[in-house]
Amino acid sequence: MLRLLADLHAVGHRVVHGGERFTKCALLDKDVIDGIEDMIELAPLHNPANLKGILAAREVLGAGVPQAAVFDTAFHSTMPETAYLYALPYQLYRRHRLRRYGFHGTSHRYIAYRYRVLTDQKKEDVDIVTLHLGNGASACAVKDGLSIDTSMGLTPLEGLVMGTRGGDVDPSVLEFLHHKEGLSFEEIDTLLNKQSGLLGVSGLTSDMRELLDEEREHGDRRARLAIDLFCARARKYIGAYLAELGGAQAVVFTGGIGENSPAIRARILRGLEFLGVAVDSARNEAMVDGKEGVISAEGSRLKAYAIPTNEELLIARDTVRLIEDAPREY
Repeated sequence: MLRLLADLHAVGHRVVHGGERFTKCALLDKDVIDGIEDMIELAPLHNPANLKGILAAREVLGAGVPQAAVFDTAFHSTMPETAYLYALPYQLYRRHRLRRYGFHGTSHRYIAYRYRVLTDQKKEDVDIVTLHLGNGASACAVKDGLSIDTSMGLTPLEGLVMGTRGGDVDPSVLEFLHHKEGLSFEEIDTLLNKQSGLLGVSGLTSDMRELLDEEREHGDRRARLAIDLFCARARKYIGAYLAELGGAQAVVFTGGIGENSPAIRARILRGLEFLGVAVDSARNEAMVDGKEGVISAEGSRLKAYAIPTNEELLIARDTVRLIEDAPREY
């Protein structure tokens, strides 16, 4: 064990929330750790756990082993004001930095990078819509290789339907539930984050594989409804982001569901033929278990891809470049 620890040259950590302060990865020192602590109010479920990992690694390895923080929000720091601001009184943003931050940034960044490698393009030529679909799910509009909009907001609750999160919902639902069900705001927060989404609609499970089995084997109506809601919300964001981008080269699927469920990919893209994308069934069925490539039919104006994400690789590369003070190319 001691020999293995001696072979470690650095440690890279995924940190969920960097706020407006951390727009790129950073070497961990007291100032950066204090900054991560300051973001706890924006990510109370995630940043404290990230800090425990950082402090535990320092305790085991000592202060001599450099550590890096790679922030989930950093990729989305290029969003314009029209994408990240809520239409609330502006002083709330100035006082509390109440805005949309977006998450899954390292995953979306990797997919934009990997797509340009596969298509042999320059970063500034990449215009795509990326869909990270898993128990947590988000969409991202990538223009010139940079994030210009994403579906998650102040927290990871906003946007797509997820395993246990409801995604977009009328904010007045909170007051309605408070009065009608007698729920506290803490209970409502639990309901929206842990009892909604695929689980809440189906009443069965948050696992898409199990829902597809229930639909196929038993014709379960609510399982089908949960799947249809999941796909409809993703399709809606694809359309919105294609409009925001002024057109794109491709829609790219990633995440546990996006990488491994040909059925869900096909259902999301169904009805988008008018945009020039058609699914090739054989290609789509073949893209599972870590395979990457095109799933759209030959001649599609708008391509569709499945590309497995690799956040760990980017975290490792970011960490190496930080300790070597080398430029980052993706």
